[in-house]
Amino acid sequence: MSRAIVDVREPFEFSMGHARGAINIPVSKLMNGAKKLQKLPKNAEIILYCNSGSRSGVSASVLRNMGYTNVIHCINRAHVDSLYG
Repeated sequence: MSRAIVDVREPFEFSMGHARGAINIPVSKLMNGAKKLQKLPKNAEIILYCNSGSRSGVSASVLRNMGYTNVIHCINRAHVDSLYG
């Protein structure tokens, strides 16, 4: 099964540090079609995080509405690192 760790913060935040293996797709890009994820199957594990969980929560809803079925809402980088690090 495929897996993607997605940091939904803005690029300047991502550049200051991010979870190992994460790709950066800000919420606005997800809302416009999530082109970076289009090659992933709809059942791929997609792990989302931001700073506080707010943006990743919105992103999880967006992706579920797009048909992704295995979306995991993590709160922040520390949460991702503790589970997948």
